[in-house]
Amino acid sequence: MQGKDGQVKQALVIGGGPAGLMAAGELARAGLRVILTDRMPTLGRKFLMAGKSGLNLTKDEPADTLLANYGNTGPIAAPLRAFGAAEVQDWARGLGQEVFTGSTGRVFPVAMKASPLLRAWLAELRALGVEMRTSWHWSDWSDGAFLFDTPEGRREIRPDVTVLALGGASWARLGSDGAWREMLARQGVDTAAFAGSNAGLSVAWSPAMERVVGTPVKGVAVHAAGAVHRGEFVISARGLEGGGIYGLSPAVRAGLPLTLDLLPDWPAQKVQARLARPRGKTSLSNHLRKVLKLDPARLALLREFAHPLPDGADLARIVKALPLRHAGLRPLDEAISTVGGICAGALDAGLMLRARPGTFVAGEMIDWDAPTGGYLITACLATGRWAGRAAATFATGGEG
Repeated sequence: MQGKDGQVKQALVIGGGPAGLMAAGELARAGLRVILTDRMPTLGRKFLMAGKSGLNLTKDEPADTLLANYGNTGPIAAPLRAFGAAEVQDWARGLGQEVFTGSTGRVFPVAMKASPLLRAWLAELRALGVEMRTSWHWSDWSDGAFLFDTPEGRREIRPDVTVLALGGASWARLGSDGAWREMLARQGVDTAAFAGSNAGLSVAWSPAMERVVGTPVKGVAVHAAGAVHRGEFVISARGLEGGGIYGLSPAVRAGLPLTLDLLPDWPAQKVQARLARPRGKTSLSNHLRKVLKLDPARLALLREFAHPLPDGADLARIVKALPLRHAGLRPLDEAISTVGGICAGALDAGLMLRARPGTFVAGEMIDWDAPTGGYLITACLATGRWAGRAAATFATGGEG
């Protein structure tokens, strides 16, 4: 596409994850010459990692329900309304990848893995003329030029419009380390510090817990400020991991106390009545196992967090509200995703940086929060599409 001056416009997209790939496609369809760069040797590395245990693309929900699951939608609300669960599914089918919806509403490709979808996606972008340059590390801005360290030495690009899709600050080995935040701050962009989202909990276990490391914990509920979270998690060597824990990240960041209900389907009176049964010479552990049907994992957590164990009614209360002591979220680089990054006030409605006209952003760079369950990928796709379209309009003489 030509601008008002009659010249073909050049677009630069930095970042080869879902947001960047989506933006590159929109820019190319608008007729711009698109250069897509990534610091890693191959594209979509975190996308591929997300699909190792089944690529959860989205959650099959109406727009309002979908949006309600994001902790702070801000500038991503409009993109999500324009490209939500139904659109994500249509997009995948358009790339030849059939999808199905599981019993929980989560949507997966029939192939389950990310690699077939990524291959089809990259083939489509190549057919659109997108130039892909890997092992290109964006190192600085200088007088309107984007400077890159590449295998062939220092290179610079002076595009008409740019979309940044550099990810958050977790999984640095896959190319997302948040180092861009300092660079944008020097340009006057308002950013928030990174923090973990969808992260495990750090717990310094006693030696007695070694025998249950790696054991899944099922049939429990975690309470945080009146909210109840149910889901399986795993006792790891360094704490607790899994879907039943990741959703607690906002509560942990807020410093809210957590309690475990080891028998969420039993009323307190039933627990107390069972514990009142005669124990005889049976050990307390065996008594708890028999009368409460507690498996080794739940028994171990009870002993770990309530040592020494109380008697009678106090024990019943502990079983229903066991304080979950922890040392906070696991380190940032271990988190599935992060909050923080570019603040809402730094962006206009098209996701353009107010301090840097002509530069747009997408994906996890923006300060938003979402649980697991397809919400992460959906928002990256939606904001990449939105930023790409706004950038194309800006480059050709319209408004971002």
